[in-house]
Amino acid sequence: MKARDILKFFSAKRILLPISIGLIISFYLISRNIKGLSGIDWSSVSLFWLFVSLCMMVIRDLAYMYRIRVLTDGQISWRNSFDTIMLWEFASAITPSVVGGSGVAVYIVHKEGVALGRSTAVVMVTALLDELFYIIMVPIVIGFVGIANLFPVAMDKSIFGISIGTAEIFVLGYIFIVLLTLIISLAVFVAPLTFKKILKKIFSISFLSKWKEIATQTGDDIITTSKELKGKSLMFWFKAFGATICSWTARFWMVNFIILSFTSVTVGDHFGIYARQLVMWVIMLISPTPGGSGVAEFIFSGFLKDFIPFGLSVMMAFLWRLLSYYPYLLIGSIVLPSWIRRTFYGRKLIRFKR
Repeated sequence: MKARDILKFFSAKRILLPISIGLIISFYLISRNIKGLSGIDWSSVSLFWLFVSLCMMVIRDLAYMYRIRVLTDGQISWRNSFDTIMLWEFASAITPSVVGGSGVAVYIVHKEGVALGRSTAVVMVTALLDELFYIIMVPIVIGFVGIANLFPVAMDKSIFGISIGTAEIFVLGYIFIVLLTLIISLAVFVAPLTFKKILKKIFSISFLSKWKEIATQTGDDIITTSKELKGKSLMFWFKAFGATICSWTARFWMVNFIILSFTSVTVGDHFGIYARQLVMWVIMLISPTPGGSGVAEFIFSGFLKDFIPFGLSVMMAFLWRLLSYYPYLLIGSIVLPSWIRRTFYGRKLIRFKR
């Protein structure tokens, strides 16, 4: 991949599309709830909690930066890890949630001087750690709040002729995440060669054969990741997962603080808000729009309206996206040119020191 290929991926069209979708949906929802906005009280308390919510995003990104330094054994500096994370988030923001930006992320890490095999391992492990956090947190949080009031939005979908609602979508999504994480973990840490052989046999079937090359590459990536992670210490995993907990907790707490900016929230409400965000996250994963644009605004208003004063849910959804999504489009656009100059024309690849 060359510099022009990167610029083509991060094209103005890709950037403007999610912005346009998000803003159109936001303004549409706001126009339908314009009367409720008169109740907003922009007091010093509101501004303080909005500042705290912004701090959560800073903590989230610092945790991501620390994690990538841990996973590369400090090969990427703090300064360069900032560029890496911003461009990684940038890629995720302009690709559909169901696709994600992992492929570009591997290349971004690789261009920071990390060998390709190690870059693949880094991206794969970050995904595993993220899924592990979710798998552990769901039963813990739901254990506090219960499941009765977890699904305020009806989202009936038909899959293979079977109608399922929000609760079923969440359960199926959770089970899928658990199974996928289990399979990949076993493949990486237990039997990478066997996993590759199974993949090749499955995709040798006639109607699946057109994806055989992709499946083979996936098997190779699993083997590479397994080799790269072999012998890692308990402290390595403690640091990596600790950073994951900090980043995701800050991501979810941001919403809690935005809501706290305009209304009083009890401890029980905070757990309820957190729990519903866990459900929202699964639904946003299947969003066909770049970065969940449009879908995220609708989901926020529907899932969290019970904790928000009447008429303010749309504005809070807009503030949420304004603080947690649009900055990555802006920062990524600013970082990209200097990153290309530095990584394509500034230095040669430095191999990972074992």
